[in-house]
Amino acid sequence: MKLTSEIIERLRGAVQPERVREMAVKLIEVPSPTGEAGAVGDRLSELLGEAGFEVERPEASWPSAPAVVTRYQAPSPGRILQFNGHMDVVHLPYTPPSIDDGILRGSGCSDMKGGVAAMCEALIVLKETGILETGGILLTAHDLHETPWGDGRQLQTLIREGYVGDGVLLPEYTYDRVPVVGRGMSRIEVEITREGIPVHEVMGGMDQPSVIAAGAELVHRLRALDQQISVKTHPLAGRESLFIGKISSGEIFNQSPIGFQLSGTRRWIPGTVWADVEREFYEVVNQGEREPGIKVKGEIEYIKDAFELDPEAPLVEAFQSAHQSVTGSPLPQGPKPFVDDGNTFLEESGIPAITHGPNATGAHTVNEAVPLEELNRVALVYACTAVAFC
Repeated sequence: MKLTSEIIERLRGAVQPERVREMAVKLIEVPSPTGEAGAVGDRLSELLGEAGFEVERPEASWPSAPAVVTRYQAPSPGRILQFNGHMDVVHLPYTPPSIDDGILRGSGCSDMKGGVAAMCEALIVLKETGILETGGILLTAHDLHETPWGDGRQLQTLIREGYVGDGVLLPEYTYDRVPVVGRGMSRIEVEITREGIPVHEVMGGMDQPSVIAAGAELVHRLRALDQQISVKTHPLAGRESLFIGKISSGEIFNQSPIGFQLSGTRRWIPGTVWADVEREFYEVVNQGEREPGIKVKGEIEYIKDAFELDPEAPLVEAFQSAHQSVTGSPLPQGPKPFVDDGNTFLEESGIPAITHGPNATGAHTVNEAVPLEELNRVALVYACTAVAFC
């Protein structure tokens, strides 16, 4: 179905800013740290039910917070576009919703309850206007998204149980590009320990095996690995990396500690095999001479794989058509700066997924903020994408 100016204006006129705002506020009102999104799932179900939708609550491997699923079917068969969002937020102190000068604030407004409200508004608009002639919409929302508290199993189970469309839109806070490529990610942890107890520097501490010296040597080796893999690049996604973000050891300046901890990330581009990433890491962690009494234990935890979309895929073309129709310009192709559920859809089912949400700020902080007008824009872009894609 072609996106005509008449259709676009009908959809634009059907978006109700007050309704979008109310849905976002009502979702933010319910605290939902990862693993505890059951109550906000109930609230989302109520909002969709009030809008006339039948809601399913599949447990999807997490019975304490069942997922939220609803559908809208056009009169004739066609492609199914999926709107997918997560209901959980990172484990930070809760901030209640507030609105000041058109800016919505509160826990999850950026990541991603504002986006969930926008995708719900798009669904409602399509139902109210009846513009969609073929295909339909599948809306899914779930828990266990944010790491390290969640492991993504609820979305994986939903996909494996068949809750998938022919293409997916995810309203995360990437707004300035079409993310057609993204790096894979894993988390690295290393602990170095020595036998014995903490000892004062001048009471035998200088004679103990040094976990800090062993840690420094490991940092040097990991840095060398980062430089080695940096030559593997992608024109959009950038280079592969091993990043150390946290190091800790000791309790006081003149004490010989018994432990050293290191953590960070390992990211890779499409075409790199996870088994190779894992092997390289353990080879570096386990190599080198060690003093007697020093033990090194490393772990690399797989999170999500790299991906790459066909820039000429129907979903990409439909989204670009919708974005240009709504805003007056297409978006440049670019990388996704983070890993999200789009990586999971591609890895688990091969279904193309585009991350596009509001121009929001403060994700993973206590200062999340999103302009309400951005939620209205996202709702309209999603509705228009559905018309062009389905």
